[in-house]
Amino acid sequence: MSLPRIAIDAMGGDEGVRVMIEGAALARRRHDRFKFLLVGDEERIKSALDSHPNMRGASEILHAPETVSGDEKPTQALRRARRTSMGMAIDAVKKGEAGAAVSSGNTGALMAMAKLSLRTMPGIDRPALAALLPTMGDTDLVMLDLGANTECDARNLVQFAIMGAAYSRIATSLPEPTVRLLNIGTEEIKGTESIRDAAEQLRAAQEQLAFSFGGFIEADKLSRGSADVVVTDGFSGNIALKAVEGAARFVTDLLKDAFQSSLRSKIGFLVSRPATELLKHHLDPNNHNGAVFLGLNGVVVKSHGSANAKGVANAVAVTARMLEEDLIERIKADLAESGYGGPVKNSTNTTAGKTPASAEGAGAEGA
Repeated sequence: MSLPRIAIDAMGGDEGVRVMIEGAALARRRHDRFKFLLVGDEERIKSALDSHPNMRGASEILHAPETVSGDEKPTQALRRARRTSMGMAIDAVKKGEAGAAVSSGNTGALMAMAKLSLRTMPGIDRPALAALLPTMGDTDLVMLDLGANTECDARNLVQFAIMGAAYSRIATSLPEPTVRLLNIGTEEIKGTESIRDAAEQLRAAQEQLAFSFGGFIEADKLSRGSADVVVTDGFSGNIALKAVEGAARFVTDLLKDAFQSSLRSKIGFLVSRPATELLKHHLDPNNHNGAVFLGLNGVVVKSHGSANAKGVANAVAVTARMLEEDLIERIKADLAESGYGGPVKNSTNTTAGKTPASAEGAGAEGA
């Protein structure tokens, strides 16, 4: 089945064109129905394509004269959006020239450009950044928000829960995922007023929701598989994500040092290598790469800035699945069914020409 083509910001990420094109080529070798709009420096893209003949007939190049730097403020990037590879990739989605956009570039700039160009769905005032995290359970965990909004009220958290559950049903194929709110304890009296209010609203609306609300969850239980979707504000979510990633690297490095500490340890490594390779695969962030901005009128996926070609290919695969399963319409339907869609008072998403309030704080580069 043919899919709408995917706009690739070829200039984003730590290594830029080479890895982005190599990743897209790898994704196409796995699924030959993928087609691409490659946005960036035309000469550099053409040079990179020389190594990937399978991309030539499936790709079109859109030259972009400028690039968004990793440390550029969203407000600065917005002023140049129409001339940058990131802005032009998002604009292609807005114009219908591409079905979705993928970028490994500056997260805050991507968030600001996407929100200003694509706008949020009716009733959604703040999009959320969602990603898949590995667990001990049978499926991955969807977690949001991971840094797009540093402060959230109860309504934001409830909408995140609805959007995250819709994403989870596509990403994990679970018909009724379990959603929990990240908190400092599982008791109903714990947490901020916003978290407690969100929990109360989710319990009251349980019959109208396409998921099961499981109450609160603490950060040390994220990897246990006791929740399918975990909802929090972007400040707490980004800290939790970085802590999980740091713990994974710590375990990997600790095992590496332990196995190299003596001859007996090296022999032990050879015996246990199948198990350690499985662990390495499970903890490799490239195998879970591709964070999705939920709540926009279009699909925009953030690839990790340090992702390798395999990671970029996984981000492309995530993007394709969102298109294939029509994520946008699913979220709209769930919002309407729950009563949380429709107009929002004092929403910032209709203020043309201004930086979205949540964009300046967006910093989920680890997502």
